[in-house]
Amino acid sequence: MVKVKYVENDGAEHLVDVPEGFSVMEGAKRYTIPGIDGDCGGAGACATCHVYVESGWFDRLPPLEELEQDMLDFAFDVKPTSRLSCQIKITADLEGLVVRTPPRQY
Repeated sequence: MVKVKYVENDGAEHLVDVPEGFSVMEGAKRYTIPGIDGDCGGAGACATCHVYVESGWFDRLPPLEELEQDMLDFAFDVKPTSRLSCQIKITADLEGLVVRTPPRQY
């Protein structure tokens, strides 16, 4: 298990254990974290699992693939550290990862 901190737009924090191999979105769904909808179930076909990756973590993630970049065009309030949480796979190297939810999802 890997500790991941989810921070809601209002500042509420959820520190949870996410199994390796899960995506950040799957961890959010498992623990019912508000603000990460994941309407497509992790297929990368929507942008309802959009998150902001905390400073210092973004560059440690694998680069965005074209599909993810295209889907972020549909997300609300995209920032330089925006990612789709369904595309971030949990590994031991991500122990302590922090992601924040946007003000809303489309």
